[in-house]
This record gives sequence, C-alpha cells and structure tokens, in this order.
Amino acid sequence: MKHGKKYVDSLKAIDTTKFYDSTEALDLVCKNAKAKFDETVEVHIRLGVDSRHADQQVRGAVVLPNGTGKQVRVCVFCKEDKYEAAQNAGAEFVGGQDLVDKIMKENWMDFDVVVASPDMMGLVGRLGRILGPRGLMPNPKAGTVTPDVAKAVTEAKAGKIEYRLDKTNIIHCPIGKVSFGAEKLDQNLSTLLEAVVKAKPAAAKGTYLKSCTVTSTMGVGVPVVTSKYGV
Repeated sequence: MKHGKKYVDSLKAIDTTKFYDSTEALDLVCKNAKAKFDETVEVHIRLGVDSRHADQQVRGAVVLPNGTGKQVRVCVFCKEDKYEAAQNAGAEFVGGQDLVDKIMKENWMDFDVVVASPDMMGLVGRLGRILGPRGLMPNPKAGTVTPDVAKAVTEAKAGKIEYRLDKTNIIHCPIGKVSFGAEKLDQNLSTLLEAVVKAKPAAAKGTYLKSCTVTSTMGVGVPVVTSKYGV
C-alpha cells in the first residue's frame, strides 16, 4: 500500500519498535496530525482473550472525563411518561412505535446512540437487523437499556463510549480530538484502559493487555507501554 508524503514524514518521527509512555505517545500523535480537519484520536487495544468463547467476552461502557469532542445525537425509545425527562436531558428524538416505523420504512438513521427503557425492548428488538450491524442496538452492559433513560442520555452527551471486542480480539475506540492536547487525551485513555482492565474475564489466562496503539484518523500508530496497568 502506497502512503502519502505526510504519512511518510510522520513515520520518520516515530520509532515503531519502541513502546512509548502514554503521554509521550499522544504528544507524538498530536504533533504529527497534519490533516486540515481536527482528527479523531483512536486507541486499538489487543487483549489476550478469545472472543469466540462466551466467558471471554469483554464489553462495557465508560464516560470519558474530557468527552469525545463529537456532538452525539441520541434517539430514545420509552413510554410517554418519560418523554419529557428524555427531552430535557438533551435527546434529539424520543418516541416508540412511530420511530420504529420511521426506521423500518424510511431507512432513517439520523442518530448516533440509541437508548431504550426495558419495557420497550420487545419493540426495539424488531430493529435488530438494522441497528445490530451498525453497533447501535441498545444493550444493558453498555447502559443503553435502562429505566433511567434521562441519565443514559446525559452520559451519552457527556462523552460515554462503548467498548467491545471485535473478531480479532481487539477493542477500537475514539478517545477525543487532536485539539484536546496530550494531557486531556491521556486522561481519557487511562479511564478507558482502567475500565477494560476492570472488565477482565475470570477465564482470561496469561497476559491480558497484549498491546495498545494510539493514532489519529490519518496518522501513524504509536505503541504504548501498558505495564503500569498491571495485567
């Protein structure tokens, strides 16, 4: 694969055989972000588990202390007595059968997070084939299936992200924007890694945090030392 001049220049500034302290790694990511837009900073965490086994799944959600820098549009499925609370918390869309129909008939997807009260999951379940592949299906582990829909909306707006293993046992998550600077990004990264460590399955054996790499949207991956997290 042929890379552009900016990518090649960035690659020269990073020793990809070295593991960097998280703050230093994120400083390098920010300094080498050369796109004309505010790039998203992402983390890719490889875990020593096997996602094919149910007892080795790693999934959850965490509120990043400095948010993600992204304006999140929230869609809430709940009964009418919770409409006002959800709207007051900042939800852009609140409803029930009307929203299900709109999604199914019009392929409407103008939202980034879906929250549902437990008593609406029978209805929302019909959208599994549409929301599931997009990673939008509400889930109790992620805190998006809850009786307190207003709290879930507030957390989503504040920068709550969901983490989950892919088929290659890697977690991919955004942790903010380049404009945040290394210090705020490091706070977000530490919060995420601590949550992932806390979610370590009992069935996991050997080294849990295999590797951790941070990068910007158009940038080069920088390896991060994970030994301070102790697993």
